[in-house]
Amino acid sequence: VASTIAFILLLCLNISFLNGQSPPGKPEILKCRSPDKETFTCWWKPGTDGGLPTNYSLTYVREGDENTYECPDYKTSGPNSCFFSKKYTSIWKIYIITVNATNQMGTTASEPLYVDVTYIVEPEPPRNLSLEVKWPKDRKPYLLIRWSPPNITDLRSGWFTMEYEIRLKSEETDEWEIHFAGQQTQFKIFSLYPGQKYFVQTRCKPDHGYWSRWGQESAIDIPNDFTMKDTTVWIFVAVLSAVICLIMVWAVALKGYSMMTCIFPPVPGPKIKGFDTHLLETGSPSKFHVDLHLALPRRYQKQDNAGKVDS
Repeated sequence: VASTIAFILLLCLNISFLNGQSPPGKPEILKCRSPDKETFTCWWKPGTDGGLPTNYSLTYVREGDENTYECPDYKTSGPNSCFFSKKYTSIWKIYIITVNATNQMGTTASEPLYVDVTYIVEPEPPRNLSLEVKWPKDRKPYLLIRWSPPNITDLRSGWFTMEYEIRLKSEETDEWEIHFAGQQTQFKIFSLYPGQKYFVQTRCKPDHGYWSRWGQESAIDIPNDFTMKDTTVWIFVAVLSAVICLIMVWAVALKGYSMMTCIFPPVPGPKIKGFDTHLLETGSPSKFHVDLHLALPRRYQKQDNAGKVDS
């Protein structure tokens, strides 16, 4: 009897395979993200359905708890997802998450995903983006970008810090220029072309987590005289430098010194006691005479018995 039942089951299984029916393919967990460390969502990608209606369920085990739990909310975050509200979210604990696909032919489980809510934060984009052209006195004009952090409770309480990035482009190009702003909530842009329209976006990332999506785009028109003041300053500096150079040249010429004399001063002649430099220049070698007694120190001169110097 047992062999007959096994034969029938194998026959039914073979018929199902011939009809294109099979156990479902392995689902894949795509990611789990939390906007604020208080809730989080996991998404998965279904495998093949095996030609039969397939149901999906998410189960998880928490660190320190041997019980297995099923997803508390399959609807809030859309299809193929599971939402964990505050009631089911715990930080500093590891979640071991698995997605199961089931049809009449069997059940297939995904690879388990280990999740720590502290490290899967992907916040909402920054808020209240504003753009303003500033004209400081005696300084180059610039574009001032301001924004507000996302509305996260832990950020206000100092539970974690947020970093920001800005990107902007002109309407004449498709390439974005990205600037890292650190933890500040404002940024100055100086290198802009006058007379063009610019688009700006911001995003943020916690110290442990992922970059948010880019926020809402804002636009501003840069005035045509955006760099006029800066150009005037440079012209003034150039004219002033030229005037200073002319005054220096005039002063040197007035004193009667040549540039070569200033750079290479004359070398002084020898000054040796008893040495007649005039005779060396104008006289013949036979008339050249040096008084050695005068040139040498007195202690090297010979004296006779009477104490006179021997000439």
